[in-house]
Amino acid sequence: MRALLIMLAVASLIGCQKPQKALPDPQQSKEIVVVTHNGPNTYYVNGDNQFAGLEYDLAKMFAKELGPDYSVKFLVVSNITQVIPTLLKGKAHLAAANLSVTHLRQHLVQFSAPYQNVQQQVVYNREMVAKKEVPKKPQGLIGKDIAVPVGTSYAERLAELRQQEPGLQWRELKTSSDDLLQQVADGSLGYTLADGHLVSILQNYYPNLGVAMDIGEAEKIAWAFPKTGEPWLYKKANLFFARILKDGTMHNLLDRYYGHSERLNQLDVTAFLKRSRTLLPKYIELFKKAQELTGIDWRLLAAISYQESHWDTFNTSPTNVRGLMMLTEETADRLGVTDRLDPNQSIIAGARYVLTLKDMIPKRIPEPDRTYMALAAYNIGYAHLEDARVLAQRLKLNPDSWVDLKKALPLLNKEEYYSTLKYGFARGGAPVVFVESIRTYYKILEKHEPKHQELLPSFNLAWFNARHAATP
Repeated sequence: MRALLIMLAVASLIGCQKPQKALPDPQQSKEIVVVTHNGPNTYYVNGDNQFAGLEYDLAKMFAKELGPDYSVKFLVVSNITQVIPTLLKGKAHLAAANLSVTHLRQHLVQFSAPYQNVQQQVVYNREMVAKKEVPKKPQGLIGKDIAVPVGTSYAERLAELRQQEPGLQWRELKTSSDDLLQQVADGSLGYTLADGHLVSILQNYYPNLGVAMDIGEAEKIAWAFPKTGEPWLYKKANLFFARILKDGTMHNLLDRYYGHSERLNQLDVTAFLKRSRTLLPKYIELFKKAQELTGIDWRLLAAISYQESHWDTFNTSPTNVRGLMMLTEETADRLGVTDRLDPNQSIIAGARYVLTLKDMIPKRIPEPDRTYMALAAYNIGYAHLEDARVLAQRLKLNPDSWVDLKKALPLLNKEEYYSTLKYGFARGGAPVVFVESIRTYYKILEKHEPKHQELLPSFNLAWFNARHAATP
């Protein structure tokens, strides 16, 4: 009740302030002003110096849905606590900021139809807390060092819990959830609350983060609109979310940002981080050289190489696949490789092979699905990839979507399916794990390693293959 009174007082104070200059009618200006904040779930600059984030993509798609002349202006505030006040001051038409729908917030704004469910979790440091001491129930949090971002749904949830557990105490800090998760990882904070999908992502960077328990029921994420805002815009947003939830667009977006995050366990990530410090520096210049020759991000090539060989240049499989990029004899011969154990030859040939596979993928398939399919073909072969695409179509799935192809590929080892396909049996689950693991390794490298330089503006694959056909 106290928290509600505080929020209503804040809203009243905002309403008593000198009125802001009214935003132009978006139907006239053709510009939607969206308030958000910087974060991995919302709006950020990625490793390629491009804007990204789930909320960024959704807002851009929404503007396009309104009409070809519409654009988005992002108003980025410093943290989530400023989002709703900024909206109430009339500075934005809507808030796209990973906002949970809570009872307190519903007194202040109207929410769109929800587009994602999230589960709040209590997070701790596995290395600092013994397994038998990890709290499994809310009363186990009493006396613990807990902090959450001020003004968030996490603080609301803790306030609700304190009604049953009066001894529960916590701090509210002017910072972000990802910053608090990093503090838990480095041991300067005992516990925090965060949404499960954010925890999954950051566990790839901080593998010592552990989940103690879920807190409460899952919450819904939605856009927020002023209660005195444009009714037509609110209606359009609900129609937009209804469409993308029905046609699979939302599912594809969620897979793009979160689909890879739960593939690896703590030991996988820990080993990768360790070898990134010890082994990767030996080959990093070769990966960058391959980027210069092919235009493929060196960090993606390094991720492929790690998944294939763990950066062991002498790695050899029982089927005689060898080297840093684990090339078959046939592929090596086709690419003019004379020594598969030579790191320089292996990396450049592997990069060329990825490029060749991407060139074979139908041109209508956009990124990043195009790259994911090329990676799957690197693992299982292009013929079996095409079989999986045929099967996806038979199953009424989208053969041009990676998120749907992930459902079809594992069926290639079932007789009822592979017996009807041109190339027969294949271990179809392997390329799914292969691609999703590479996505995770790439994301880790993207966070910690610069891209090195701009990619070549264009690339003539046929010329390159012809020129290098007989030379490593």
